[in-house]
Amino acid sequence: MAFPPIGIETLAPVVRQHGHEVRMFDTCHPRMKAEHIAEAVRDEKPGVIALSFLSTTSYPATLDMAQRLKQAAPDTPVIVGGVFATINAKEILADSPDIDYVAKGEGEELLPDFLVNLESPGKVGGLVWRSGGEIIENPPRPIIDDLDQFPYPDRKSLPIDYIESMPLDVPAVLSLERFCTMQTSRGCPNQCVYCGIPSLANRKWRHRSSEHVLGEMQQLNDDGYRSIYLTDDQFLLNRKRIGAICQGIIDRKLEFKWGCEGRVDSVATDQFPIMARANCNFLAFGVEAGTQQVLDRLKKMQTLAQVEHAVSEGKRCGIETIHGFFLIGSPEETKEEILESFRFAARLKLDTFGFNRLCAYRGTPLWRDYVERGIIDDVRDWKKWFKCSDIDPTILAGNIVNQARQKGYILLFANRIFLRPFQTIRLLSRFGRYMKKADIMKLLWSPFRKRTLTLKPSLPAPMIDLGLTAPVREVVYRA
Repeated sequence: MAFPPIGIETLAPVVRQHGHEVRMFDTCHPRMKAEHIAEAVRDEKPGVIALSFLSTTSYPATLDMAQRLKQAAPDTPVIVGGVFATINAKEILADSPDIDYVAKGEGEELLPDFLVNLESPGKVGGLVWRSGGEIIENPPRPIIDDLDQFPYPDRKSLPIDYIESMPLDVPAVLSLERFCTMQTSRGCPNQCVYCGIPSLANRKWRHRSSEHVLGEMQQLNDDGYRSIYLTDDQFLLNRKRIGAICQGIIDRKLEFKWGCEGRVDSVATDQFPIMARANCNFLAFGVEAGTQQVLDRLKKMQTLAQVEHAVSEGKRCGIETIHGFFLIGSPEETKEEILESFRFAARLKLDTFGFNRLCAYRGTPLWRDYVERGIIDDVRDWKKWFKCSDIDPTILAGNIVNQARQKGYILLFANRIFLRPFQTIRLLSRFGRYMKKADIMKLLWSPFRKRTLTLKPSLPAPMIDLGLTAPVREVVYRA
């Protein structure tokens, strides 16, 4: 179960259009691990090696990969890209001698430009590179406005069949139909404190035309894909565009089912009827909290009434599965407020839900706030990420948050079993079509299982300097 690597699938045909040969690897494949890719590098002697990774959690594996590939081909330039690389370009080059270049921002124009300027990297906008012992950051490239100009992603070169599962890290299989992901827009105009996406394009949202999107959907339908997940950060933003895409799916009689993510305050919630008629069977909302105070602290800019309306409308219109993302362990959040989030989830007509602890990542407003407060050292902590309850003295300790989460799950599960038995049975029956009973039981038991950490959580440099393993909390925990 994994999402296809749509970033490299998007770049591969663009690079080919400029006359280059491309071979892709996805390390989720058991025969595409670092040692296998290193062997391919030795055999095929590529002119450039490009590595893509999204976040700080995958940075250690990327470092290991770069080291292995440099050993296999010491003279081959290695360039990295992705969200984390864009935010931390200079730091990565200072940290890793095995990485030669960092591409900041979008790659469709940068990468072909880089490939024709290997001998003169100073000409490549958005590139960060070394000259002797100096790290040079070229002027940035403007963000790409016309997303219709590029070919559709290459989904045929990777010998992998991906299985449709719940978003993020919930190991629940949704179908065994031929599955892929698709991106129809980029960016988000909002400013939630825990998210770094808006900062990458100055909160600008850009989209492909409905005609271009439908052309790709027709291709996927003809290739036998019957399940598609739209990875847009905010799909539900433009009513007219959504209506045109959905009407096109209906008119063309496309057979796949599809899902997407969006905000509950989107004006496009009135498009749910046509979305359902166009085979949308999965919607995911970032609910985040069940109290307005916590939503406001997270700068979510939505109300509880909007959440209830969006979820109810989705179910009323016949969308099969609606998922809610929740965050717990926010600044100044009490144990009672955490439990209220579970009670709120129980009142909603959600089919599935996930409750994760709030985390801080570099590039987010939350990270900047912690730097200003002296909790995080931006220079020394750049390649770390933190569970906020492990570093913020205004947040309940991790064990308290986890106790509240376990209690909340018991409340939520009991509500679903006794007050919504038919909805619960339908959901479990759907899982049961594709999962072993033992795996379903393991999934249901996972919120209550004590986890053994294979890696101790990182601590920020200021806490390490003081010899602390937990923040000094001067507040009395409220109920």
